[in-house]
Amino acid sequence: MAVTKVQIFIPCFIDQLFPQTAVNMVKILRIAGCEVDYNSNQTCCGQPAFNSGFWDEAKTVAVKWVNDMAKLPFPIVSPSSSCVGFVRNYMCDMELNSNEYLNIKDQTFEFSEFLVNTLNKTDFGAVLNAKAVYHDSCAALRECKIHEAPRKLLANVKGLELLDLPDADQCCGFGGTFSVKFEPISAAMAEKKVQNALSVGAEYIISADLSCLMQLDGYIKKHKLPIKVMHIVDVLCGV
Repeated sequence: MAVTKVQIFIPCFIDQLFPQTAVNMVKILRIAGCEVDYNSNQTCCGQPAFNSGFWDEAKTVAVKWVNDMAKLPFPIVSPSSSCVGFVRNYMCDMELNSNEYLNIKDQTFEFSEFLVNTLNKTDFGAVLNAKAVYHDSCAALRECKIHEAPRKLLANVKGLELLDLPDADQCCGFGGTFSVKFEPISAAMAEKKVQNALSVGAEYIISADLSCLMQLDGYIKKHKLPIKVMHIVDVLCGV
């Protein structure tokens, strides 16, 4: 089997709050036949500052990220479609059009799409004996055009019954600083998403974005509801 060399992009909040998901992504990529490289100099891509209107500050951070990631000529894989969507769609709004950026813009992939669309890998022998729904994050669905790839991966998880989530394409209410600035609206959106999952008997909400799962898990724990959240990386790794 030919070895595919990749480098991984680990977003700030995953590095700080969910490092095991990053570790699990490396495990799955290696099972898929990848040689994985991690540039420990990488920092934030600049998305939080950009979304808050601090474009000059965001550009400074983004330029550093591009220069760090451009040092290796390998595809970039990340467990966050939000950050991938920013790289692909919004860095150019800051007039970040260096040769380094243009060379890596279309070589930056979300984890599930890379496995399915690039490597043509869909079965990792994972097992999860449960009923679950899949939440399409706004970034994955709208910015990265990802819909089928995660579902193809979950279809091969033994014991998993994937249910249809009502209003699956609606936002969970996170939206970065939106959840802070408009907390009542954000909480109501999270409530609707969780209640929709419960209405079909789901035991898990699975997604490819931990930011969404963090938002939903906060609502679930506050109200002590009988449902859990899980990133698709962790599902495939059997955690």
